[in-house]
Amino acid sequence: MKTIVTHIGPDLDAITSTWLAKTFLPGWEEASMAFVPAGTTLNKMDPDSDPDILHVDTGFGKFDHHQTDADTCASVLVYEEIKRTQGEDPVLERLVKVVNDVDHFREVFYPEASADYWEFWIVGQIDGWRLIHAENPIKIMELGFASLDGIYKVLLNKLWAEKELENAITFETKWGKGMGLETINDEVIHQAQ
Repeated sequence: MKTIVTHIGPDLDAITSTWLAKTFLPGWEEASMAFVPAGTTLNKMDPDSDPDILHVDTGFGKFDHHQTDADTCASVLVYEEIKRTQGEDPVLERLVKVVNDVDHFREVFYPEASADYWEFWIVGQIDGWRLIHAENPIKIMELGFASLDGIYKVLLNKLWAEKELENAITFETKWGKGMGLETINDEVIHQAQ
């Protein structure tokens, strides 16, 4: 049985790197999850010594970043493995870029960083889940996985919408610029606006 190990009190990077492994790395879909204190490994083992145990965001192995000053995170490192073995995924490129920004606290530079609406964002939700489910990290991971599944789908539709908008017909109206496009993708409306 394969096991993915991350730290107790999982944050966005721990959740995302685990989700990436379980969703996109062949053979890891049914992996169990284990949790250790941040920076440590399962049973004090070398983090990369057992091919059936994957340490992410902890343990200073190949999918941890805490031993370096590089602008990276565990999610980026797992994605690099996905990209190496399966090719690029433009949706995952965007997703892990946001996770890396958050893991390096760059969200504090977002517009109105202390506004209440940010608490509706996944990072705010994870903070709440960590308080509510402090003794149940599996629940935190499951909630995070469901959110990431939805985010991946929305980003996929967003990328599709951006490509469709390249072929839109633009025209002027008395209210300003208009666009015409036939599509089944609701995300086109958001991107057009």
